[in-house]
Order: sequence, then structure tokens, then C-alpha cells
Amino acid sequence: MSSIQVTLPDGSRQSFPAGTRPIDVARAISPRLAKEAIVARVNGELYDLTRPLESDAKVEILTPKDPEALEVYRHSAAHLMAAAVLELFPDTKLGIGPATENGFYYDFKRDTPFTAEDLQKIEEKMRELQARDLPYERKLTPKEEGLRKYAEMGEHMKCELIQERAGEVFSEYTLGPHFIDFCRGPHVPSSSYIKAFKVLSLAGAYWRGDEKGDQMQRIYGTAFFTQKELEDYLRQLEEAKKRDHRKLGKELDLFSIQELAGPGLIFFHPKGAIVRKILEDWMREQCLARGYQPVYTPHVARADLWKTSGHYNFYAENMFTRMSLDDAEYQLKPMNCPFHILIYQDRLRSYRDLPVRLAELGTVYRYERSGVMHGLMRVRGFTQDDAHIFCTPEQIEDEVVGCLQFAIDVLHTFGFDDYAAELSTWDGGASGKYDGSAEQWQLAENALHRATERLNLKVKVMPDEAAFYGPKIDVKLVDAIGRLWQLSTVQFDFTLPHRFGLEYIGEDGKAHQPLMVHRALYGSVERFFGILVEHYAGAFPVWLAPVQAVVLPITDRHVEYGRKVMQQLQQAGVRATLDDRKEKVNLKIREAQLQKVPFMLVVGDREMESGAVAVRNRKHGDQGAMPVAEFLSRIRTLIDTKAPAE
Repeated sequence: MSSIQVTLPDGSRQSFPAGTRPIDVARAISPRLAKEAIVARVNGELYDLTRPLESDAKVEILTPKDPEALEVYRHSAAHLMAAAVLELFPDTKLGIGPATENGFYYDFKRDTPFTAEDLQKIEEKMRELQARDLPYERKLTPKEEGLRKYAEMGEHMKCELIQERAGEVFSEYTLGPHFIDFCRGPHVPSSSYIKAFKVLSLAGAYWRGDEKGDQMQRIYGTAFFTQKELEDYLRQLEEAKKRDHRKLGKELDLFSIQELAGPGLIFFHPKGAIVRKILEDWMREQCLARGYQPVYTPHVARADLWKTSGHYNFYAENMFTRMSLDDAEYQLKPMNCPFHILIYQDRLRSYRDLPVRLAELGTVYRYERSGVMHGLMRVRGFTQDDAHIFCTPEQIEDEVVGCLQFAIDVLHTFGFDDYAAELSTWDGGASGKYDGSAEQWQLAENALHRATERLNLKVKVMPDEAAFYGPKIDVKLVDAIGRLWQLSTVQFDFTLPHRFGLEYIGEDGKAHQPLMVHRALYGSVERFFGILVEHYAGAFPVWLAPVQAVVLPITDRHVEYGRKVMQQLQQAGVRATLDDRKEKVNLKIREAQLQKVPFMLVVGDREMESGAVAVRNRKHGDQGAMPVAEFLSRIRTLIDTKAPAE
């Protein structure tokens, strides 16, 4: 019998019979490893545990400790859900079913809408199939044969994918008697591996995200290796529902989306506008203090500008439709960068002028599909705290350090002490998909690395994840319930300086191309606002709260004194209101509590006589009576120090 040589992760080599599977290798290493195994990595590629090795190979066994194993596990759970759907609803047609960051989904085409009761039935059927220990079986199919088969099944979407993605022979996976799908895999060996899962929700979708494509029904689910992990995640989801910025935005009267105006366009109400103003004022003050120069730019420009920048061709599907005016075609801006470039380019620059840091809270417009818009998090019109830095190669490292320190200061100021950073790099030029020379990429990536080292910022390197026009650093915050949010970005750009022919005159008297860095710290004001709402569950720290204190007279005879207290607070810069309705004070307290007002100041006979207020804190309850001056001193300290939520 012939044999193959298997190289193990420790570098040792063992001989195995031909046809050995990775699961056999795992058993030879350790019975415990075989029990924990989820998937294999063979010669660097993910590989089914039960797929025979075809030749000598380097084999690594992946367990729940490996992130890639969870992705395979969830992809297998998606197939399990699709198999359940086909058993229950045989006429359903399959779309795609990938793993996601928090679970999985599958898109289905079905004339009859799924219901909440159907989702429960699907989950029950999944448990039944899981208990049957059905194998995930891989089979190879010639392309032409597969196309005929799926066409006969009425699966035109699968035919479309096979035409685009399949080679002359492609892989399919089966699970049970009814489910078969064009899929690269790999998968877990059998359905019994999927221990902890939950069908979560239903949403509408379009085939391949195209509004002109087939309408699909997308069922979301999640899966974890243990029941405890699943339960922890479900608890987090419940907490997230309570914190949903769309729900709180309505309850607290912060913002709305008006159907008459259109989806994805945000209306900030007075209280929300107060919070937004604080965010924008703070950012403008910080930019000025750090050497940025403020600019304002138009909302539209001739299409010629977007042709020069490249957006006209490469970003067209995300831009609003062109408008024909007297002299040319115009388009709403999806980016601020070309406008800042025009300001830089408006006069001759010397090396003595650099760095030039241009900053703008600029509103941009992007055509997001209806299925992906989500409250404040993904909209069609939003304001970026955008800045662009033009500098020399000698200045670049200090500029990146300044950007990253600014990003960290944003996080600390707004109450985020836990965050992560990722550095996205290129592939060394192997693919040819990146702009810029090897020297430019090396300069940029080295500057990013050294900047993170100078700040002792732990960073995860993401190979081959850079934008085509340059490497970048993303800073992601962790909110109060452990969710990761993409926030700040520091992005190199080799393309736009070249496209626009940017120059500065160096010490040698010759023209040189400046380096350009894009920098956004909030990301967008709207999205950051939504993150803050969810992080604080609407209970903003005092300095951010739209109403910082409400004065509550007990009866009508206390209203005039209450008004004087309110005015005293307002004159000291405190956002205070008076609730002089003819209602019981307990009702007023309850409603102020629901509105997340940090302080409720009850005034009655004793308070009038002593010039005091009875202070109630939204979190800690009754704080006792104190002179108005003392309360004013306390709340001003909280505001001035930007103290975190009490």
C-alpha cells in the first residue's frame, strides 16, 4: 500500500497510508485533539476533516480556539438551517448562506412569506437534523453537468454563481436527502457537531444586493461552540435591543427619519441637535488646538472633478444620480477629499508650508441600498469629521502619531477605555491590485508601524486588507456591552496626489509630490451619535446630556421659586428646564427618569425657605437637600471635567 508524508505543526513528519484523512491524523496525534477538531488546514488551505489527503501535505488541526474554526462551524450551521427549510418548505429556492461576524444567514426565494411561527419550526427541524448526525458530504461535479442539474431544479441563482465562480469541476455539499448546494466548503464532518444554535430573525434582501434582482427572504441565525457562549450572546442581544438607538431616539425625541423626505436622511430634533452641537464644537476646538485649518466646501461639484478623482468610474454605483445644469453635469459629493485637494492646489506650496492640515465637518451623500440602511449607523446623507494632511516624507511619522493620539483622546473623552487597532497592509505587489510603488508602500507601512510603537498601541496586522490606494490603521472601540465598533481611520493615499498632480517645492528648489493622509475620528457624526446612544443606553454623561437638570415644583405656589432656580442654573451654563405642569411630583420624577435627565431638583416649602433644592440623581436616587449654590458647583464640576456617566 502506498503512503504519504504528513508534516505536523511542530515540524515533525509522519508516514500515513494513502487516503488518510485529517481526522485520522488528529487521532494519531491525540484522541483529545480528534475530539476537539473542527476543521483542518492543509498546505495553508482550510480542508474538511473527512476529505482524504491527496499527496504529501502539511496538516494542522483547528479546534474551537482558532477563529477560522468558528467561521467554518457557522457556515455549516447555515447549511443545517437551509436543509431544515427545504424539508419543511420543499419549493423554496436557495440563495447564498455565509457565516458572518456574529452568526450566519441564508437567503431564500419563496412566494409565501415566512412567519415567526415558521422560524420556530425551522429551528425545531434543525435540532431534529442535528440529532440525526447527518454527514456533510463533499462531491465533485463537472461544470456543464452541474449547470444542467441546477437548471432542471429551477435554481437559476445557483446557475449564475456556477457560471461566474466555478472551474471545469466544482464542489458541492449535501446534508440529508433534500439539501445540495454549490459550495467551496469546508464543513464540519456531521450535523451532530453543531451543538449550540439559534434562529434569530427574518429580513428582506435582494439577490446579490441588486434592487433589480430577485426579492429574497433572509433568515439570520447564530451558532457557538458551547451553550454558555450562546446564552451569553443572546443576553447581549437582549441588552442591545434595550439600547437600540432607533428605539431610544424616538423615546428621547433625539432624531427621526421622515418618510416624506426619504430614507437614510436624518432629522435631528432639538435635544438631539444639542448633543450633535457638543460633538461638533468639541471636534472643531480640538482641531484648531492641534494645528488643523478649518475649511468649508460645497455639497456638489461638476462631474469632471469626480472623473479626475476616479470616483466617476470606480465609485459610480454609490453616488447619487448626476444633475444636468446650465454648464455641465453635477453630482452630490460622496467624499470631501477632492475638495480639500483643490484648496491645497489653489496656490503654490513650499516645503516650509507643510504640513498642511485641512479639516471640515463636511456632509456627504452616498446611495446606500434600501436593504442596508440602519438608523444612524448607515445612512444616505452624513457628516464626516474629515481631515486631510499634506506633508513631506520626513514629516509623515509625526503626523500619523498625531492622528492616532487624537483618536485615542476622542475615545477617552467620550468614555471608551477599551479599544483595538488594526493595521491593514498590502500583499507586496504580488496581485497587481494596489496603486503606488513598493518604495511608497514601505515608507507608509513603516511610518504606521513606528507610530503605533511610539504610542505603545497594540495593533493587529491585517495582511492584504489595505485599500488599493494605501495602507491604513483602523481604531475600533468596545462599548458598554462588549460590542466592537469601527470608529477612527488613518489612511494613506498614493492615488489622489498623483491624479491631481499635487506638488510642493522642496529645499532643492524642485517640485515634489506630497504625501497625503485621510483622517476621520468620529467616522461620521451620525454614526458616532448612534454609538453613544447605545453605549450609554440614552443616559448620557452630564456634559453631553441635552437636558442636564429639571426643576420640579411640588405645587403651583412653588413654581415661581422653581423658575428662579432654573434661571440661576441657565445663567451658569447649565441646560436646565422647569416642569410646571399641574401634575403630582412623583409623576414628574418618573417621566424625567424615563427621559434620562441626570438631575431632578424638587422644590417645595422647605426648599423655598432655605434657598435650596432637593436633589435626585437618575441613577442613585435621593441625594438630599442642598443650597442651590452647592448643587451648581457640583454640576459645573461634572460638566467642566467631562466626567463619565455617574
